[in-house]
Amino acid sequence: MQFVSRIDRSSYIPYYVQVHDAIKEWVVHTDSLPGDRLPSEPELCRRFDVSRTVIRQALRGLEHEGLIIRRKGRGTFIAEPKIGESLFQELTGFHQDMSSKGHSLMSKVLKQAVIPASAKVASFLQLNPGTPVIQVDRVRYVDDEPIVVVTTYLPFSLCPEVVETDLTHQSLYMFLEETYGLVIARGRRVLEAVLATEYDAGLLGVSEAAPLISLESVSYLEDGTPIEYYHALHRGDRSMFEVELIRKRE
Repeated sequence: MQFVSRIDRSSYIPYYVQVHDAIKEWVVHTDSLPGDRLPSEPELCRRFDVSRTVIRQALRGLEHEGLIIRRKGRGTFIAEPKIGESLFQELTGFHQDMSSKGHSLMSKVLKQAVIPASAKVASFLQLNPGTPVIQVDRVRYVDDEPIVVVTTYLPFSLCPEVVETDLTHQSLYMFLEETYGLVIARGRRVLEAVLATEYDAGLLGVSEAAPLISLESVSYLEDGTPIEYYHALHRGDRSMFEVELIRKRE
């Protein structure tokens, strides 16, 4: 592993920041690959001639940025790059969002059935409890890796054919538009950090209690009719949401 390992002791920049920047420069701008192992903490101490506290502080910052992953008893490794998603700021579906970024996408459908709406689902879709809705449970794969588990609910009366449609390689939003002329006009999405249950961890290939990003969404047609409610769990180690902010002037 080759990177600049000299500390400028005359600089006002803290030692841990210099170490952080040196390792980050190597990770980002060389031919290093995800899964490559970094030197041990004692070796980094020797290379930079700093204390273990400095090294640990630098590594902690890199871990928070998602550039490295530290595995207890095994060492520190370069992390897989996170997949940027625009679902929080744009009314695109996951399929369209990933495809537009050049990723291959596939869904494993776990459940696709008509069920009576629970009180919670009915409230989101503005239906009476017990009204028939279509439930679709899927694991979404990006470049052959499981990234998100999502449960979607749709009013059966508005799109009955969805229950028999193969969604393995198809965009649900595109199907709704092309088959029924149902175009999503606006939505409300809520983001929350959660821990993986044993069940979700098994589907996503992560350890139990691993960090996940929960995304809850309700989507509406132009006339205000709710067309979709879904709850998705994205892998925290592989997902990054992009949000554009616009200043509102008084």
